[in-house]
Amino acid sequence: MTRKVAVVVTARPSYARIKTALAAMEAHPDIELQLVVAASALLDRYGSASTVIENDGFRIASRVFMLLEGETPQTSAITTGLGLVEMATVFANLEPDVVVTIADRFETLATATAAALMNIPLAHIQGGEVTGSVDEKVRHAVTKLADLHFVATGMARERVIRMGEDSGRVFMTGCPSIDLAAKVALDPENGFDPFAFGVGPTLDLSGPYLVVMQHPVTTEHTLAREQALESLYAIESMGFPALWFWPNPDAGSDGTSKAIRWFREHESSANIHFFRNFPPETFLRLLNRCSCIIGNSSVAIRECAFLGVPAVNLGTRQEGRERGCNVLDAPHDRREICLAVKAQMAHGRFAPDPVYGDGRAGERIAELLARVPLSVEKRLAY
Repeated sequence: MTRKVAVVVTARPSYARIKTALAAMEAHPDIELQLVVAASALLDRYGSASTVIENDGFRIASRVFMLLEGETPQTSAITTGLGLVEMATVFANLEPDVVVTIADRFETLATATAAALMNIPLAHIQGGEVTGSVDEKVRHAVTKLADLHFVATGMARERVIRMGEDSGRVFMTGCPSIDLAAKVALDPENGFDPFAFGVGPTLDLSGPYLVVMQHPVTTEHTLAREQALESLYAIESMGFPALWFWPNPDAGSDGTSKAIRWFREHESSANIHFFRNFPPETFLRLLNRCSCIIGNSSVAIRECAFLGVPAVNLGTRQEGRERGCNVLDAPHDRREICLAVKAQMAHGRFAPDPVYGDGRAGERIAELLARVPLSVEKRLAY
């Protein structure tokens, strides 16, 4: 019997993490995919992930406009409340057999709560991981609301089980974003011209270049502008061409965005080009060829470990997350950032590390969604 699977994508990183699983679900004879796109994934200012999704050939079953501007803890809470109202309506209309939510963005609380209260089985991808900021609370809250758990690592599986979840409902699938990294590793060539997009000078990428992805830390949101400026001055001072990507819409992202705009207007920025978004494979091919990624995005720890790309992780946002040997930590201090980047560039490429998967997570997740018995009954399973 065909199962209706509603997958909720709320941001551009969420789509990159789930893309291969979406393709596997769509190809599976026993799954009817219902793709729900919501929040910042619908907005041009955050890169219009919905356009990328449709260009990749996926049909969007429902759109949920729920993101309140302001990028503060209060607007995050209000957005989650609005999302809960809207998701309840969407699920009532779609009548899915199971809902899938991804990772730890605050909007996932709306998806998880609506599904749980409506007695719809909930599957959670990437539970059981450890990080800093409010993501930690969100991730573990969604784990307790979920009925199926598709985790990326053995340690993550152990943590979910230790939270009282039934071990028979916790599956180590790997991370679907590693599937894309594996594809890029086999086909690294990129004929894409990045400078047809974004703002800033056209840069020479034939030699060493940097990629920067810095998001605000929600528990340090008042420091976002200052932290971003430290990185901006560090990257400018090193002189290497740099591709800088726009932050996620978390509490504090307005401060990060203001720092970028101020820097662009008051400093030369001759070696930095700023972007909103690229299709996932295009982004990973640019990343695969770079000399170092700087910032606090999980892509530096997940996909870059698999690809062997040197990474400098800034601050506390990824504190505690499992990582490969490609990651060097640094504080939000321009001098320390420069020292760490130079050390990583001097080292060069690292050996690939499959800490987050082997490139087959998407097909595993689709098969489990089609076959695993569904239930909304839960008990603590110590």
